[in-house]
Amino acid sequence: MKGPLEISSRNIDLSEELVDLIHDKAEKLDNFHDGIISCRVMVEVPHRSQRKGVSYNVRVDLSVPGGEVIVRREPGEDLYVSICNAFDVAERQLKEHADRQRGDVKRREVKPVGRVVRIFPDDGFGFLENVEGREVYFHENAVLGGKFRDLEVGSMVTFVEREGDEGSQASSVNLA
Repeated sequence: MKGPLEISSRNIDLSEELVDLIHDKAEKLDNFHDGIISCRVMVEVPHRSQRKGVSYNVRVDLSVPGGEVIVRREPGEDLYVSICNAFDVAERQLKEHADRQRGDVKRREVKPVGRVVRIFPDDGFGFLENVEGREVYFHENAVLGGKFRDLEVGSMVTFVEREGDEGSQASSVNLA
């Protein structure tokens, strides 16, 4: 970490043990991602409720090249667990940030588009033609939203092709 770790608290005095925990967790983040510029940690008790007892908020702000990673955790009843959870989330978000910086982002798989070429409504199945011109079987249970009755020859659909017991079949069929 290029800058010093900043720890602050509101409505609570942090014990030496908790400050050491925060230092350890911040050091682990620094070992995990060596580009951290600064790290600020805020621990607070937002309000005290007679019914629910004490709850703790933990916020971790990290400055990294190309942006910031900010973790705000919902109130928790155990301060130790709240701190650990906040740093676990920070580690995941740092990894995602690093992946985005490298361009390693998950690409959404585009479902193939097909056309209904034959349908047998009384029997509950039909056939699609995929972009390669090959016929693919589908059952009425594979049509999402119970829209099997809305399909007709020529309807455009998206689907996922799977290998079934008797060859290729379509699942997750949806009107395009």
